[in-house]
Amino acid sequence: MTDEQTRPHDPTLPAPAGRVVAGRYLLLGELGRGGMGVVWRAQDQVIGRQVAIKELRLPLENSGHATEFSQLSERVLREVRAGGRLNDPAVVTVYDVVSDQGTTWIVMELVEAPTLADLVRHHGPMPARQVAIVGERVLAALQAAHAAGIVHRDVKPANIMVAPDGRVKLTDFGIAHAIDDPRLTTSGMIVGSPAFMAPERVQGREAMPESDLWSLGATLYFAAEGIVAFERATTAATLHAIMTEAPYLTRTQGPLAAVILGLLVANPEARLTAAQARAMLTTAAGQTGPQPMPQQTRVAPQPRPKRTGWWVAAVAVLAVAALAGGFFLGRPVWSAAGDPQQLETVTYGPDGFLKTSISSYERCYNAVIQQGVVISSDNNVDCKKNHTLEVYDSAEPVPLESWSDDDAKAAPYPGLKEVSRAAEARCAATFHSAVVPEQQRENLSYRAIVPTQQEWQLRPERGSGSPSRDFYCVLSRTGNEQIPAQITTKVK
Repeated sequence: MTDEQTRPHDPTLPAPAGRVVAGRYLLLGELGRGGMGVVWRAQDQVIGRQVAIKELRLPLENSGHATEFSQLSERVLREVRAGGRLNDPAVVTVYDVVSDQGTTWIVMELVEAPTLADLVRHHGPMPARQVAIVGERVLAALQAAHAAGIVHRDVKPANIMVAPDGRVKLTDFGIAHAIDDPRLTTSGMIVGSPAFMAPERVQGREAMPESDLWSLGATLYFAAEGIVAFERATTAATLHAIMTEAPYLTRTQGPLAAVILGLLVANPEARLTAAQARAMLTTAAGQTGPQPMPQQTRVAPQPRPKRTGWWVAAVAVLAVAALAGGFFLGRPVWSAAGDPQQLETVTYGPDGFLKTSISSYERCYNAVIQQGVVISSDNNVDCKKNHTLEVYDSAEPVPLESWSDDDAKAAPYPGLKEVSRAAEARCAATFHSAVVPEQQRENLSYRAIVPTQQEWQLRPERGSGSPSRDFYCVLSRTGNEQIPAQITTKVK
């Protein structure tokens, strides 16, 4: 054994190759390094296998706070061991966690594969199907972790390894949680990678499973588009972009685009769930199964700004759908029956298929009509940019002025069938009017979004953001492909 191997290791420097860690692991050479330490190839001299061993660099080393550093080291050991109990093919297996000469070492399964970050930076954006497969496998690992009560907190391309044989591995479970400590953040350290940090974490809220899903969305955006969605010149600008900007896609279309945008919704309660995202990723990966019909699920009502009319369409075309007392009397001239471009009507509000918070000045959204999804300012985008949905018409079947101060005098709910019939007629009439240019209609679909009975019965307040009885007409491209610029026009 050389003098170099027997000398105490300076914890401010990476360990030299040839050193034996904890009397067992012989360091053979460096595999890579990052903000949290150096990863080495090592030989387990007891079992005889090669392993990866991460030399973890903790922020309190050599700070003069020996007690705090000792407590932090113990916390790291505890958290990483907890993450090491996960059993999923897409999780890098942790074999051992040891402390040697004041440094914490994590002994892991050796996966000889590039990271997703390396692949994209060296070869550019990945094909959509490959992105979907990677996303599906990482999501499976996250679901296993979340079921065990573990939040990763640092999902990013550099923590995902993609082997040539198709294996996908997510690493570094427990490390971000272990060092997410007030003693560190007060010194100015940000735990996790800023560009992949969910908005609620930027706000200072505790990380939750939904935070990992947002980070996965940002990771898939990077894989599919070849750029980091919210990365800016400075950390402050990056965090500001996460909180204030809506992402849009330039290359990605179809189900993959829908799942990325659904995961990047700012409000964690409105994000796609893991189950929804996984089903959509399976579709995008080409493993398509039977698609479920829209079902109603109980969701919390969302406050919505009071709206006024957006477009005044040609009276001869639309007036037939608006008769005395609302839209529930008579028959429209345009019949939506049999129109192949009209999709099934869905509901919003309590017990609704969707949650909506649409305002009079927000017409274009990066969202997909999927159970539980919200359409709101969180995914609103400039209509000049790529989007997946356009709201091209809306109406209040019973004018606000007809509401009495006495709730009992409010007009009764006519029934979902009647509400839907009226909305479908209006949406069909507007779609086949000058509002949607004829030359643009060929690859479009449209549908109505109508209030549930509970939403209908919620009393609106004049000039407030309370719910109303509006229904909406929305259009999209076949397969939820991106719409590069606003399609609809405002008819004078």
